[in-house]
Amino acid sequence: MVLVRGLLGDVLRRKRLRQGRTLREVSADARVSLGYLSEVERGQKEASSELLAAICMALEVPLSAVFAEVSEDLAREEALVLAHTAIEPEVVASAA
Repeated sequence: MVLVRGLLGDVLRRKRLRQGRTLREVSADARVSLGYLSEVERGQKEASSELLAAICMALEVPLSAVFAEVSEDLAREEALVLAHTAIEPEVVASAA
């Protein structure tokens, strides 16, 4: 199962790193604790819409652009899961 919070965290981290910024810088600009931002980036916490908006403002990235990238990543992950699921029964049948 693909967790959206993990994909969202990955996208936020990529955007921050592309800017060459630290967690400390972004957390200060977004007025979010450094620990909480770290947990969001690692997919351990579900971020509220208000928190996401603050992080996106701090990164100077539209929330819609973040969601678009998450959507692309989700589609890619789902395709991998479906491909794996489709292959698995064949592997089991050929092993028998």
